[in-house]
Amino acid sequence: MAGHSKFKNIQHRKGAQDKKRARVFSRLTKEIMVAAKMGLPDPDANPRLRTAILAARGQNMPKDNIDRAIKKSTDDGETTYEEMRYEGFAPGGVGVIIETLTDNRNRTASAVRSAFSKAGGNLGETGAVSFMFDRLGAIGFKKEVGGGEAVFEAALEAGASDVESDDEGHNIFCAMEDLNNVSAALEEALGAPREVGIIWRANNNIAVEGDAAASVLKFIDALDELDDVQNVYANFDIADDVMETLSASA
Repeated sequence: MAGHSKFKNIQHRKGAQDKKRARVFSRLTKEIMVAAKMGLPDPDANPRLRTAILAARGQNMPKDNIDRAIKKSTDDGETTYEEMRYEGFAPGGVGVIIETLTDNRNRTASAVRSAFSKAGGNLGETGAVSFMFDRLGAIGFKKEVGGGEAVFEAALEAGASDVESDDEGHNIFCAMEDLNNVSAALEEALGAPREVGIIWRANNNIAVEGDAAASVLKFIDALDELDDVQNVYANFDIADDVMETLSASA
């Protein structure tokens, strides 16, 4: 879930393809381990693990990697990760939510605080930003699965609450507690999704351009590079022509 379309603004990802793939797999592995350790290592009896596995499959993570991550969660002496969420404001007043999994909360807090400071942003208290977002289940499909109307009907039948379709694909949203049922119904109707997860979706996006847009993207990238960061969500919107200008000058 990355980039600058409506869905991709939700969660920003950037980088060379091989490096990006390695980072995505690392984060998926960590989430599977945490999910399996928090409950049973059986996806049928552990909803969070089931969701983590769906997300891994959506990113074409090999089954052996998934099985290995589940097994590691039960090994004695395996690192224990703690979930931490940070909220604050990027340049231009853009709200940012950072989800982390860490084995050292002091290290993670220091790294996140430093990223905000260097960017000229402001790290806030928990709840300072999240009220501007909805916590939802999200399922993404490639545009090849069907036209907007057909996908909308399939999503409605599956129990989804909203659909966004554009040139890059179809993005379907539902209540987070319904994610597993909705994604299973959609997979039966449309085929395997390209991405599945529980996300923070902004109620309203803030338009940024020029220097502010460049600063926001640089800041989001800096957060995304931190090893303990799992997901970064922000309520910014950058017009296509602005993105083209920024890309040309990069």
